[in-house]
Amino acid sequence: MADVHDKATRSKNMRAIGTRDTAIEKRLAGLLAHSGFTFTVQDATLPGRPDFVMADYQCVIFTHGCFWHHHNCYLFKVPGTRTEFWLDKIAKNVARDCRDIGLLAEQGWRVLVVWECALRGRKKLSDEALGERLEEWICGGGDCAQIDTQGMGLLDVTSRPDKM
Repeated sequence: MADVHDKATRSKNMRAIGTRDTAIEKRLAGLLAHSGFTFTVQDATLPGRPDFVMADYQCVIFTHGCFWHHHNCYLFKVPGTRTEFWLDKIAKNVARDCRDIGLLAEQGWRVLVVWECALRGRKKLSDEALGERLEEWICGGGDCAQIDTQGMGLLDVTSRPDKM
């Protein structure tokens, strides 16, 4: 199927897609603030530019879109057109995620990945459930972890971010 937009219009539309202050980041920021945590956002001095940095707890949080970071959930669908292009692009994102998470762990940071499906959609976690998981992980000093619709699980920093 051909693109319904010309190249200039498609380019303009793609440039408009934000990389910060997304709806899922705003929801997570609200939950963190409500729980009394202080944080900085988008720290460019750290590998991967984490969405949230809590230096007091030596931890960082990434909010990953399930499509862009290939989470094996109901929100990820392989595109029907230009499939090879998209799978290659997403594979590069996943490889970069693995590299950045590994570098952060080597530097002593604890890393939490909060998947988009935990924050929005029909299976999203409630604010109460998500807030409890966040507080449990931040204050508990546990290993690198991820939160999705199933709750919290370990994050293997040596392989793909969507593997528990």
